[in-house]
Amino acid sequence: MRHGEVLDFEEYVRTRQEALLRSARRLVADPVDAQDLLQTALARTFGRWDGIADKSLADAYLRRVMINTRTEWWRSRKLEEVPTEQLPDACGDDPTEQHADRALLMDVLKVLAPKQRSVVVLRHWEQMSTEETAAALGMSTGTVKSTLHRALARLRQELESRELDARALGRSGERTTVRGDERERERCAA
Repeated sequence: MRHGEVLDFEEYVRTRQEALLRSARRLVADPVDAQDLLQTALARTFGRWDGIADKSLADAYLRRVMINTRTEWWRSRKLEEVPTEQLPDACGDDPTEQHADRALLMDVLKVLAPKQRSVVVLRHWEQMSTEETAAALGMSTGTVKSTLHRALARLRQELESRELDARALGRSGERTTVRGDERERERCAA
């Protein structure tokens, strides 16, 4: 590289360093890693500086070098095991319990009116915002909020009722539970 090109590169780095560092900070979370990323990208670009014909595109070239470098770092990272003196007390979650919880939830959702069920599913299962749920169901956000509030209160009530029934079943040894949709019909008839 000629002396004039070295001076040109130095001037470019002096004038564009802050903007390039901001770009690096967007690519990695740690500010120190961002500085390392920029330094590595500048070192890689220095050898190819004379090959960049249009110097107005140098920022884009350097950003691409930073992205590629970050990708290389990510691919080469090593996942290390850290030995400890004691094993953790907690073991992994039991998938049978998760399956039972999911089955209970699906059963309990049946006690809700269709509109309430739709609101609960969109807000909590699909994780839509209140506004997105309102738009999807064609109702106001206030209606979504009040419907969700009533639906969650109903679900809580149903779960507590089932828990009490399960305790009673455990004490008496006989089946005393009433299915949720039958209980809902009894409540509506009263």
